Amino acid sequence: MLRGRQEEQTRIDALLAAAREGVSAALVVRGDPGIGKTALLAHASAQARGMRALRSAGIESEAQLPFAGLHMLLRGELGRLDALPAPQRRALSGAFGLDAGGGGDRFMVGAGVLSLLADLAEQAPLLCLIDDAQWLDRASAEALLFAARRIDREGIVLLFGVRDYVGALDSPGIPELRLAGLDAPSAAAVLDDTGVVLPAALRDRLVSETGGNPLALRELPPLLSERTVAASPIPLTSRVLDAFHHQVRALPAPSRSWLLLAAADDTGELAVLAPAATELGLALDDVQPAEARGLVALEAGTVTFRHPLIRASVYHGASLGQRIAAHAALAAAYGARQETDRQAWHLAAAATGPDERVAERLELAAKRAIARHGYAAAAATYERAAQLSQEPAAATRRLVLACEASLHGGEPDRARARAERLSPSVTDPAIQTRLIAVRAGADFVTGALHRAHALLTAGASLIAAGDRSRAFWMLLEAVHASWALPTDERLMARTVDRFEALDLEPADPLAPVAWLVRWATAVPLGRDPAGFPPLAQVLPAALDAAAAVGPRALVRMGTMAFATGRDDESAELATALVADARAGGMIDALPGGLGHLSMVQTQLGRHREALISGTEGLRIAHDTGQPLWVSYAAGALSYLAAAEGDEPAFQRYADQAALTRDAPTGARPGTPLAHAARALLDLGLGRVQDAFDGYHALVKGSYRHQGIAFRIIPDLVEAGVRLGRGHDVTVPLARYTTWAATLRLPWIDALLARCEAMTAPDAEAESHYQRALALHEPESRPLERARTELLYGEWLRRSRRKTDARTHLTSALHAFEELGAVPWAARARAELGAAGAPVVGATRLDTYAGLTPQELQIVQLAAQGMANRDIAARLFLSPRTVAYHLYKAYPKLGVRSRGELAGLEAGRVAAQGGGWAPSG
Repeated sequence: MLRGRQEEQTRIDALLAAAREGVSAALVVRGDPGIGKTALLAHASAQARGMRALRSAGIESEAQLPFAGLHMLLRGELGRLDALPAPQRRALSGAFGLDAGGGGDRFMVGAGVLSLLADLAEQAPLLCLIDDAQWLDRASAEALLFAARRIDREGIVLLFGVRDYVGALDSPGIPELRLAGLDAPSAAAVLDDTGVVLPAALRDRLVSETGGNPLALRELPPLLSERTVAASPIPLTSRVLDAFHHQVRALPAPSRSWLLLAAADDTGELAVLAPAATELGLALDDVQPAEARGLVALEAGTVTFRHPLIRASVYHGASLGQRIAAHAALAAAYGARQETDRQAWHLAAAATGPDERVAERLELAAKRAIARHGYAAAAATYERAAQLSQEPAAATRRLVLACEASLHGGEPDRARARAERLSPSVTDPAIQTRLIAVRAGADFVTGALHRAHALLTAGASLIAAGDRSRAFWMLLEAVHASWALPTDERLMARTVDRFEALDLEPADPLAPVAWLVRWATAVPLGRDPAGFPPLAQVLPAALDAAAAVGPRALVRMGTMAFATGRDDESAELATALVADARAGGMIDALPGGLGHLSMVQTQLGRHREALISGTEGLRIAHDTGQPLWVSYAAGALSYLAAAEGDEPAFQRYADQAALTRDAPTGARPGTPLAHAARALLDLGLGRVQDAFDGYHALVKGSYRHQGIAFRIIPDLVEAGVRLGRGHDVTVPLARYTTWAATLRLPWIDALLARCEAMTAPDAEAESHYQRALALHEPESRPLERARTELLYGEWLRRSRRKTDARTHLTSALHAFEELGAVPWAARARAELGAAGAPVVGATRLDTYAGLTPQELQIVQLAAQGMANRDIAARLFLSPRTVAYHLYKAYPKLGVRSRGELAGLEAGRVAAQGGGWAPSG
């Protein structure tokens, strides 16, 4: 019977009840050893009437076996893998060793787990219990947490029991239940339940010293005496472990050896333990005394410990020699079963010194772990192989592989620390460069861009003579780092100039990439591009060169295209990268593509697409632990919210982009866009002085070398003119004029003409406005075109040409309302009233305005004819969740079926003369 846990039980019972109604949830139960986590999970199991329960647990001695915990949870359901979408099926099959390779990336395994659990929940609500999750192998933990963040309407409950210490199952975004010690009455009731009579003073001392820990209150009374309780306190964990070890010591020696075998193995399968026991001269009957005392249970061919601490007590209470013998016996048993990875780890645990034969087996196991996306396990395996290596060169090579596996596995801090420890002892330039790349990569993803830049330039110099291509791409990464930093232009200039030292021939495929970098940085660095090859030739050639390298290089080209104002090309490239990432199951590549795409879409005025791309990119970046892309996507979404005048949403996204706080070790790349968004919000809401100050700070401040500092100059000009401070925008406008003359793009020229109209004498203004409208491209940048029409209409009204003014103001109003740009629509509506037009109420012409971003994305895909299952696979959701969002969206749209939805979309497209294009 559980004492003192009524609130916790009620909370869990509510989750189970909701699951029976089709609502999913995950909960992390945290607390000290023995505090009641396992008991609460057992309560959930007992209360799960009408539900199916799956169980797993982390095993400390098996924490380096990739997907061991996941396999324990799902091993009885592997026959259902064929029902999963192909990329997810391949990923899960690879993770469980059923196929040679899984394809996709490590997060695709989590998507497969979600689909498999959702499929199981179609039959009955599902309860998944994962105890001692702090000891889950990282690959299993990553997959389960990815699924836990995405369950919604399937009828699934995921409960994790986790010890409460720093770094134990980091689970942001998942609700937690922290367990404290029992109150005094409940603790007294637990003591009464033991049936052991203790003096009152001893009872009080026991409750006080255990902090109300229920397991200690149950296990310690039989061992206590006046003498022991009066002794100095022992830490709780040691006290509880000692209580269990006392029960273990009372067993016959063969029983203790049998328990040690079970404690050293994560499967508990008698098919493994029995032959291992035979190796040690033990019989199956030897486990019976432990079973009789309730320490273990034998059911369905497995040995299960009554409590995780019993396992820990058995293992850590044995001598080193006994543990070595147990691991050697298990290695023999797994060798006979040809389970080579488990055999390798048990051989390593049994090794007492360097053993190259075992090291080689571990290295092969690490390679197989990487093929299954078990990078954390691979890193630990390589590291253990290095410890067992007989030659220093082999040990170094394996440690480098461990560093690289940690970085690829999303553990940048660990990768950096390993590489920094190893670097001083390495003299080989090639190995030094690999370690530099690891450290720079770790710094890049954690925002330490100054350090990343220094490492990348040093690494490029180190290998320039022997590997010019790799040196080139390291320099390009360094340029990107310098660009993203809030700094002066000198660092970027020095980095760009380093390309000259590589002495590329004109026919070298890398030469166009170098020229594209020079084009992108010419105006920020004050350089004349007159002698550069034409940008129209350079850009496609650079894209071809990057395509031969891979997606990361293409992302950098997308950034360069954006910096040169080629937004359409940049959007096309990002869309293709997103599509390729989806097709290849590369979930961790999606935030980069979606983050960049959302940023470009905001600038192109594709607000609906930007909302979809940015929201999905932000969610996946959080799920996959990529703060760099969280910042990008949040910056884009803050700009979108600012254009719509949604101040609370702006602030929410700006905080994530780090508008108000920079990362401790460097910059957040979404910060300048969030600053620009703040100024745009102020301008739209009529806070013109605040807008002017914000824009001025961007143009003059530490982000002045970035593209956004050029793009916002027309806004700065508008704010300055409205304040009567046109003289204060002369220098920025001249800078913008140079940028326009360099890049020669119609959209930039249109905004320049608008600036010239605002700053010209009245006699000349109209021709500039008309030229600006002529330069605005149809179906492109509707917000900017509408703002030009608004300014022109305001000028016409002030010139007493009200009829002409109404034409342009009406056009602007319709565009603002279609975009949901509320403050700009209000301004156009007020101007129309001043021009003598009837004042109309606010409307939103967008058919999909009432939908959430998730509903919007699902509705758009459904309108294209995609089935729920296909939409779910594309968005890494379950089909039930997709169906739920469609069910919620249909009434908002006034439709009842997919056919009506498709008709609604077709009618909207026909009415507007354009269509919606999905983000890859």
